[in-house]
Amino acid sequence: MRLLRSLLLLGVLLGLALGLGFVGFLRVSAAAPEQPQQRTDGIVVLTGGAERVATGLRLLREELGRWMLISGVHRDTMLEDLASGGELGALAQRVELGRAATSTRGNAAEVAEWARTYRLRSIRVVTAGYHMPRAMLELRRALPGVQLLAWPVVPPRLRQAGALGELRTWSLLVGEYLKLLLAWTGLPRLVAPDLPGPTLSAPTLPAPTLTAATLATLP
Repeated sequence: MRLLRSLLLLGVLLGLALGLGFVGFLRVSAAAPEQPQQRTDGIVVLTGGAERVATGLRLLREELGRWMLISGVHRDTMLEDLASGGELGALAQRVELGRAATSTRGNAAEVAEWARTYRLRSIRVVTAGYHMPRAMLELRRALPGVQLLAWPVVPPRLRQAGALGELRTWSLLVGEYLKLLLAWTGLPRLVAPDLPGPTLSAPTLPAPTLTAATLATLP
């Protein structure tokens, strides 16, 4: 009987901890962009929605970053497929596509390689708000010492009236919360410790090669 009571108490405490953690997850997911006026060395867009790329390009156009990486791009997708020519213009010369990442941890490895190549010390991260906690967890692990600023984007489906009353919305949020907890434990790293090396490609539009030496000459 005493063992049963102990197990019940443990279950209640665990449920309470998970519930409070989920509330914290929702609060972080709905947070506003960090230091929105601060300029960073780079802007990173984690693929998953057209509005993320559009947001990254807008930040680049407003000179809130020098270079931009779109991480997790399909091998057959070109820069002009992700944004219309009108949106790109001269910005195309400052955008690279990362094609190796197929997961959030892969995104972090790809971004880390890019940041080391161009010696970036600060990066603005653009992804969906609900994905931001897990993305920042993996990026901080891969980029210790680099300043990371979140710019969360609210997907169109979550901006619709009544979205919070739909089962699919809560299924999405709970699923992402569970992925965050799993990433926090570090278990995926034990199961698959090695990731393929990042593959970065320049845009198909004419653009100069970006090098660390070029970066150092910019104001």
